[in-house]
Amino acid sequence: MKKVLILGGGFAGIQTAIELQKKNIFDITLVSERDYLYLYPISIWIPVHIKEFEDVKVKLADIQKKFPFKFITDTVEEICPSENKVICENGTFTYDYLVIAFGSDKMVHKGISNTLSICAKPEMSLLIRDKIDALVRNKTGKIAIGFGGNPKDKSAVRGGPAFELIFNIHHYLKTKKIRENFELTFFAPMDEPGAKMGKGALPLLDKMFSKYGIRKKIGKKIKEFVSDGVIFEDDSKLDSDLVMFIPAGTGPALLKNSKLPLSDTGFIKIDDTCQVSGFQNVFAVGDIASMEGEDWIAKQGHIAELMGRNAAFNIVGMEKGSNKKAGYKKHLSILCVMDTGDGAAFIFRNSKRSIIIPMPVIGHWLKSGWGIYSRYTKLGLFPRLPGL
Repeated sequence: MKKVLILGGGFAGIQTAIELQKKNIFDITLVSERDYLYLYPISIWIPVHIKEFEDVKVKLADIQKKFPFKFITDTVEEICPSENKVICENGTFTYDYLVIAFGSDKMVHKGISNTLSICAKPEMSLLIRDKIDALVRNKTGKIAIGFGGNPKDKSAVRGGPAFELIFNIHHYLKTKKIRENFELTFFAPMDEPGAKMGKGALPLLDKMFSKYGIRKKIGKKIKEFVSDGVIFEDDSKLDSDLVMFIPAGTGPALLKNSKLPLSDTGFIKIDDTCQVSGFQNVFAVGDIASMEGEDWIAKQGHIAELMGRNAAFNIVGMEKGSNKKAGYKKHLSILCVMDTGDGAAFIFRNSKRSIIIPMPVIGHWLKSGWGIYSRYTKLGLFPRLPGL
């Protein structure tokens, strides 16, 4: 059997492994720093005690019971595509096909250590929960939540979780009957944060911010994060007891010496089939790939999974001598159920249309149901629905 090496245990890497394992014609090894898949879209509920940390994890050992690929816990240190090998902290791996899927680094801002992020390493969600718990015990506080941009790659911006988290914290404080004692502020450097969700997004967000009494500080670049707030380019300051910030993505530093083709922001250049330019047996999927498309495209979990399925399909096709290829570009879309704790808004956008539908009450349960669906499909206990 030919060897397929997959680097990364997120949505893209796991989906690639599952799709390849279904064919049972490859020796598949997946390398990840974690022994579980983390369901980031529902991690917003950990800080507000709707979900426990274990509820958001899917153990890779459980996925392997249905899809028995090999799994190794390790850290990638160097990729050598011209030699068909990858050097990790604890060993070196060779391959016939390589799928790179370990995500992106984050842009570094001055004083970033003074912030926490719901999109960082999974354990940080527990730190956020503990900080919020401390403020709740004091029954007062100032909380600021925002996200940053990458002017060279707008697809690497992740703003949805910031909106969801601030709405969920509002709801959580309201259930504790102490919301009036807290000041919640959303901040972002761009003039229209959330605009890529579609033309109806900005009026909806403004309406929600007003309804929930959430302040806005937008359109000013961030100069520095300090221990008690955020300082902007005009030296104005947003005072806060807790700052949560999601930096935009950038290419992983370890790729710089890999001789792989990289974009200006360090992401791996691929064609429509997710094949890396200049390397016939190397594919890049998910956040680590440099995606091409309209200004509104975003790196989301469902796109990462789509790219993983396509990479698997194309690798199988190459082995069988097929000329049929699967591409990701025609499927690019934004798909989100933006949760508020007691409801949600369904958001969809592609090249042809954009849809935003407020869904009080039922929307929250729809997102909760997606979390269950995502877990069960990874475990092979429920069939995949087309497009989801």
